[in-house]
Parts: sequence; C-alpha cells; structure tokens
Amino acid sequence: MRRTALAALCIAAAATAGLTGCQPGQDKADSSTSAAGASAESGTPAAKKEAFAGLTGGEIAEQATKATTGASSLRMKGDIPDDESGATISLDVLLNKKGECAGTIGMGGKGKADLIKTGDVVYMKFDEAFLREQSEGESKADTDAAVAMLAGKWTKSKATGEDAKEFEDFCDLGTVLDGADGADSDASRGKAATVDGVPAITLHEKDGKERYTLYVATEGKPYLLRIDSTAGADQGSVAFSDFDEPVPTGKPSGEILDLDALGG
Repeated sequence: MRRTALAALCIAAAATAGLTGCQPGQDKADSSTSAAGASAESGTPAAKKEAFAGLTGGEIAEQATKATTGASSLRMKGDIPDDESGATISLDVLLNKKGECAGTIGMGGKGKADLIKTGDVVYMKFDEAFLREQSEGESKADTDAAVAMLAGKWTKSKATGEDAKEFEDFCDLGTVLDGADGADSDASRGKAATVDGVPAITLHEKDGKERYTLYVATEGKPYLLRIDSTAGADQGSVAFSDFDEPVPTGKPSGEILDLDALGG
C-alpha cells in the first residue's frame, strides 16, 4: 500500500507545481472570458465585464495560487500516470490542513481502496481487484487468503504504522500544497471555459517539454479548478473542488479489522 500512497502524493505535488517556475507562454490576453452584471441605478442589464480585466496570465496565476493555498480543505480528483508502475492512478480525495482525508484511490483501473484518516488512525477498505493487483508477485495461496480476510471490509491501523505513515503527508493539505508559488509566472491567457459548471479562464504554461493548461474560476474566489498536463512524460489531469468543505471523517460503521492487532 505504500507505493499507492506515495504515488498519489506525488500527483498532488506535481499538480500544484504547474503554477511554479514556468517559462513564457503564448499570447498575453484573450478577452473572451466575461461576467454579466446589472446597473444598480436603472436595474437594466449592464455591459458584460471582462474577468480579470487588465491582468496578465501570470498575475491571474498568482491570484489563483493565493486563493487555492488559502483554502482550509479541498477535493482532488484525477487520473494520472504513475512512472513507477506504468499504470494510471485514480484518486478522489477530500483533505484538509488538519491532516484529515476521506475518499478513494485506485491503480490502473483495477479496483479501488476507500480511505479515511482522522487523528492518528487510518481506515481503509479494499475491493478484491485492488488487493489482487497489489499482491502481484505473491503466491496464489497468500493472495487468496488476503482477499478472503480483507476484501470489502473496513480495516484500521495507526497512521504512524509502517503501512500507513505515508498518509500523514498525503492527507495534509498544507504539505501537499507546500511550495506552490504563482509569483513571476509567465502564463498566457487563454479562452473562457467551464469546469463542472463553474465559469473559468484558461491559462497556458510550459516548462521545458512539459505543457500545462490551468483553469481558474472567474466567479467568486479565483480558485484553481483544474490542471491538465498536455505534453511531456506525465500527461494527465487533476481537478480541485469543494473548497473549505468539511472532511467526512466519521468512524466507519460495522465491524472493523484492526491490522495492528493482527500484526502484533
């Protein structure tokens, strides 16, 4: 399980790194993104106002970084290649700056694991496909025994334990976003877009052979809504949502298998 936790953490770190240290982009501005308003005096519709009027792509990226890193919690969802395994990691996790998280993680489309971390306890539930994928190289007897014991059942272990301690960083939003910096970005402005129904503006960044498209909300706080890696070795996408929403960290209901007790 350690490989999966570390890989997911790298995804998050790589996603936020799309805001840092990038080289000059393409055209400076595209005025197609707009927001509708109304005249306070007459009550008649006012002329559409351009979102981020007068700002360069780099200045928008800086605002997006400030807003996103200022959130107390957020949801990360995406499908990203994993260099180590050659498979694709899928994650859908809500995490906060208290080190709590809840969601699902999958590898290569072969099953998933549900995850809840609260305090110093990590709860996980694995489906059969995930267990068999992660047991590659083990004997059939050992794999079948693990599936029979664990599949579809909630387990718990201390977050500081050997198989769970990596979640300490993965579930800490402050750690995940550490180092994100939009200052001095030369991102170029792109066209208007929407991400899950939220109006956005696209920004284009590049770093060597890597190419990124960033989507920044044009209504409310300028949160970073999605990053697409469109060229280079690690192409994929991570979306961000549910800013400042509480993480559902309640103890799972029903029987819970204590992995630390089994290992002791």
